[in-house]
Amino acid sequence: MATKAQWIEGARPRTLPTAIAPVVAGSAMAAAMGGLALLRAFLALFVALFLVIGVNFANDYSDGIRGADGADRVGPLRLVGSGVADPQHVKAAAFGCFGAAGIAGLVLVALCGHWWLLAVGVACVAAAWYYTGGEHPYGYRGWGEIFVFVFFGLVAVTGTTYTQT
Repeated sequence: MATKAQWIEGARPRTLPTAIAPVVAGSAMAAAMGGLALLRAFLALFVALFLVIGVNFANDYSDGIRGADGADRVGPLRLVGSGVADPQHVKAAAFGCFGAAGIAGLVLVALCGHWWLLAVGVACVAAAWYYTGGEHPYGYRGWGEIFVFVFFGLVAVTGTTYTQT
């Protein structure tokens, strides 16, 4: 049974700037355009943080059940690969984070009134899961960096700006 500290480490807090930076950039753009909306910025930040944590748990789960995280792995603790957490619990944590991001995203979409953004949210969750999950994970085929740039770069920055302006 993983401890609270191990779950926190498994969430990979060092990766959280990848969620924070695009929201700050998008909010700065919104402010420059005269449209900064703090509640929407905080909702976008919540979405981004929980998507990053969710993808970290999803990656941990998928790599762990595939055996990609062996004993000689260097880097942050892998909950499944190290055997400290049940794979199904890590998978549930990933989908719990995706759900939390989805709820905050739904509120954000309701506030800005652009319901088509729900499709963007679904695409974000799908990209997060299929990075290393599913039958044909794109992260193992050299597409990971492109998807990270698109979703944690372009989509996060422009989405943050768009929902505020």
